[in-house]
Amino acid sequence: MTALIEARDVALSFGETPALRGASLAVGAGEVFAVMGPSGSGKSTLLHCLAGILIPDTGEVYFDGRRIDTLNEADRSALRRDAFGFVFQFGQLVPELTAEENVALPLLFSGKRRAAALAEARPWFARLGLDGLERRRSGELSGGQAQRVALARGLVARPRVLFADEPTGALDSLTGEQVMDLMVDAAHEEGTSIVLVTHEPRVAAHADREAIVRDGRATLLTAERIAS
Repeated sequence: MTALIEARDVALSFGETPALRGASLAVGAGEVFAVMGPSGSGKSTLLHCLAGILIPDTGEVYFDGRRIDTLNEADRSALRRDAFGFVFQFGQLVPELTAEENVALPLLFSGKRRAAALAEARPWFARLGLDGLERRRSGELSGGQAQRVALARGLVARPRVLFADEPTGALDSLTGEQVMDLMVDAAHEEGTSIVLVTHEPRVAAHADREAIVRDGRATLLTAERIAS
């Protein structure tokens, strides 16, 4: 298995405060990779560098053999739109939109017509146990339901990489397990890689491999199976 997305000796500081001090990791196609670490360790910063949201001060970031940290903002934005999906801790649904409109957003941003985008979004509701909730707004959903809508939104455009930053952090343990099971199953069915940031070992246990970030450096916890 070759690396699909990779950070090589990435360093980044915010002002005088270093967040990453030479972090390296590689994630394969279709792999679920957990990045663990305590609060403030740099794990979310590393995810943002891998996703092209932040640009490291030094080091290199690659996606599918292409260096992305040197791309301009327009090209990185297009990459995030076309190849990446995102799930965040609190879902970040747009409250004015219905659940199905939230799921359809990535398709609308890519230029798909509204009717076609909604038609493509709706099957995800049955797939994730959300039948009958298509027209509800975020305020009418439970935390677990809202996070499953956010998961559907992250996967609807069939991204090659799904970045999940503490996706169960706002959920109780049982609901969090259900969301993780759905996320991993759906990603495996779609052939999507997952980069999962978490501080919870029970969440990281869903991953194929794990790394821990401490003091801005990443250390692999499980056997290396990727030829970079």
